[in-house]
Amino acid sequence: MPAPSSNKLGFVDPHLASNHYYDRHFATEAVKVLPGEYFATEEETMIVTVLGSCVSVCLRDRLTGVGGMNHFLLPHDRSGETGPLAASGRYGLYAMELLVNHLLKLGANRQRLEAKVFGGGQVLKTLQFSQVGERNVAFVFEHLRKESIPVVAKDVLDLYPRKVYFFPQTGRVLLKKIRSMHNSTIIDREKAYLQQVETRPVAGAVDLF
Repeated sequence: MPAPSSNKLGFVDPHLASNHYYDRHFATEAVKVLPGEYFATEEETMIVTVLGSCVSVCLRDRLTGVGGMNHFLLPHDRSGETGPLAASGRYGLYAMELLVNHLLKLGANRQRLEAKVFGGGQVLKTLQFSQVGERNVAFVFEHLRKESIPVVAKDVLDLYPRKVYFFPQTGRVLLKKIRSMHNSTIIDREKAYLQQVETRPVAGAVDLF
């Protein structure tokens, strides 16, 4: 699991991204979100992630600019359940609620949230992982529909990993498709993360608003 990180609200959140750096190319403070993490901010901070089969949802209050991003991968559901109550669905709900609840605590209004969705590429090509990206994407769109959060932009599925740069204050997203990989870092990271969520139950509870 990611190392615990403390945020401005004073609580320690083991899922909160802690990789802060200064991006010289964009001349801005930045945070890198890894699998299983999320980040939310009210400041002029760029949020960056690299996606294979994982999905990221960029959420933003379109009036205040409070925004954030998560990065998650649904585990396989071995319980035999289907639908939103399946084990994988509960994990996805948890990942979404972590981000939404943090945004609300920073002053975002749920009625003003809008989403941009990225990822779900078929990069884990073994039979075991072949449908992971499609399941991630299907879950996210269904969840956002039920929550009445409009999707204003998307780039999903296909075969390529993606690098996403999100600027919450303006809502701007820059997307780079990685059409040739020189190493297996992205795939290895996602496989390790998937194995982790397969064997570790969702812990703790989140406040609902």
